[in-house]
Amino acid sequence: MSASSDPARPASDETTRPASAPSPVPGASFDERLRPAPLGWLAVVGLALTVWVALLPVDAVLATVVALVVAVVTVVLVLRWTPRVRVHAGELHAGRAHIPLDLLRDPVVLEGPALREALGPGLDARAYVCLRGWIRTAVRVDVEDPQDPTPYWLVSTRRPTALVAALTRD
Repeated sequence: MSASSDPARPASDETTRPASAPSPVPGASFDERLRPAPLGWLAVVGLALTVWVALLPVDAVLATVVALVVAVVTVVLVLRWTPRVRVHAGELHAGRAHIPLDLLRDPVVLEGPALREALGPGLDARAYVCLRGWIRTAVRVDVEDPQDPTPYWLVSTRRPTALVAALTRD
């Protein structure tokens, strides 16, 4: 991460929008939450159903109440821990880290074999990575800061061309 990165900075809860939708943050040129795919939400339902089935022999009302509580708590935790990617006020924010745009160079969209290579044998251990396995595209952007050992950032996004445009526009 950059020397200007702030891992203690909290992320707020914004929704993922289509590339043409305006950003909810005034002045932000890109804003996306890396929420789970539908299969991830199905896992939440599966967890609640498992709890319900396990407690059903004890008491049906108890099983239903506990399963609903488990579902609600799981959804809240997933939403709270979902990273946010945005370009705002001259900085790229990815998860809890941020870096000034003037330190970034050459954003590249990665998908398919190129993304697998970047995550496997091509991954530099010093890189800052904000990835989610259910998102099949990412952007790699080089860091040009002589005081920062981080060679690049690798960030998941469902809208890679919009992120690249925001990085090069601001």
